[in-house]
Amino acid sequence: MNNKKTIHYISICLLIIDQLIKIFIQKNIRLYQEIEIIPKFFSLYYVKNTGAAFSILQDNSSIILLISFLSIIILNYYIMKEKNITKISRISFGLLLGGIYGNLLDRIIHRSVIDYLSFYIFNYNFPVFNLADICITVGVGLLILEIILKKEVKRNEK
Repeated sequence: MNNKKTIHYISICLLIIDQLIKIFIQKNIRLYQEIEIIPKFFSLYYVKNTGAAFSILQDNSSIILLISFLSIIILNYYIMKEKNITKISRISFGLLLGGIYGNLLDRIIHRSVIDYLSFYIFNYNFPVFNLADICITVGVGLLILEIILKKEVKRNEK
């Protein structure tokens, strides 16, 4: 499998897993129902988010849809044009696209994103999120890490 196909394979696999989990949540948990898994730490909590991460841009679906479509276009353009995509970039782009597609599909079908992972850490109730959000966050984190590592390598070569 070539480098660019790997990116799309990762993103499609993550999209399918994300959507299957969300279907499971919808079929087995009532909206706004919370099921405590690890007391005072982790719960499954089914909510719908009409905003972006941390509920920013709440009820601004058209802006979020536009940002999602532009992100997909820009990422795919970069993937098409780039000659040498590193292994870490392939994973990053696959995670990013899978996460963006997962939440975008929710917005198109449900007019909101299905969130279900709730953590309570150090007396802070972290905003509820989903697998697609994890993919986007880790994808961005890996890209940042790669940029830092490339700069370090270039600095050491001087």
